[in-house]
Amino acid sequence: MSLRPALPPASLVSRAATPIAFIEAIVAAYRRYGADPAGALALAGINPGLLAQPDARVTADQMEIMSGAAMQELDDEALGWFSRRLPWGSYGMLCRASITSPNLEVALKRWCRHHRLLTDDITLRLSTDRLTAGLDITLHRDLAGLKEFCCVTLLRYVLGYACWAIDSRIPLQESRFPYPAPSHAEAYPLMFAGPVRFEAEQAGIRFDARYLELPIRRDENALQSMLQRALPLTVLQYRRDRLLVASVRRFLRDPANLGATAERVAEHLHVSIRTLHRQLREEGSSLQQIKDETRHDQAIELLDRSRKSIKQVAALSGFGNEKSFSRAFRQWTGFSPQAWRERNRVA
Repeated sequence: MSLRPALPPASLVSRAATPIAFIEAIVAAYRRYGADPAGALALAGINPGLLAQPDARVTADQMEIMSGAAMQELDDEALGWFSRRLPWGSYGMLCRASITSPNLEVALKRWCRHHRLLTDDITLRLSTDRLTAGLDITLHRDLAGLKEFCCVTLLRYVLGYACWAIDSRIPLQESRFPYPAPSHAEAYPLMFAGPVRFEAEQAGIRFDARYLELPIRRDENALQSMLQRALPLTVLQYRRDRLLVASVRRFLRDPANLGATAERVAEHLHVSIRTLHRQLREEGSSLQQIKDETRHDQAIELLDRSRKSIKQVAALSGFGNEKSFSRAFRQWTGFSPQAWRERNRVA
């Protein structure tokens, strides 16, 4: 093992974007154990003078090297957060306990359950309803100055593992943290894409519950390789979203969104326009194709199941006028909307 602390996306790995506050938290772990961080700082190429500069930043590579060295040197993968050490390999054990799960929901529940064997200082809990899944952290002791680093890192641990296990990006609907916005709050969207809220009751993330149904796509051999250098494999590589097409369809299914621009769809999904088009193309689809399919399905349902006029059906299906709707409908089915309705009523 080991999983590494939170870092920015791949595009920012070579640029200094990770807050120096996270390095300070690792240095605090050294102080707790009466050890000298100088070796780890030197290995990571971090000038100790940066610790006195609140606005300083380091690169993701430096953060990974520093945290990895500290975890091994201090033999504590929790880096001083908890009342007892989490020996080297602890989080690897959680990965192994979850890898044989049939789907992500079972894997995350196992992760949370086994995490309680490591420490009583916090509780991880997976909750779900029909639409939304949530992973929450409940703190059972005062972590003082380490609260932020603990919450951020643990959520990134689990999110990174989940993405790796199902081989898919998991877009976040919200990330919450139980402390005021820090001075480096601008770094949070880099670590948790989507809405970020501070001063919440507890730390947690929210995402579409459909991801819980996706099967685990990794085996023990893949896990062994991943644990050799977990951060790049669990956090930085995931560009593909296996539910992106379904998410776009669901958004466009609302009549108010049928005419949504690419900008609006991308904003709703918390991705860039370029990423939206690229990922849809990789899935063999396009935004226009999904719009057409959604309009087609909406029109068919309204014609078959309602008494709305053709003009109303056209508007509710995202068309500006009845003429353009009729032309598109004839291309889809070979019938005019009125002929389709009459044909089905006769049938």
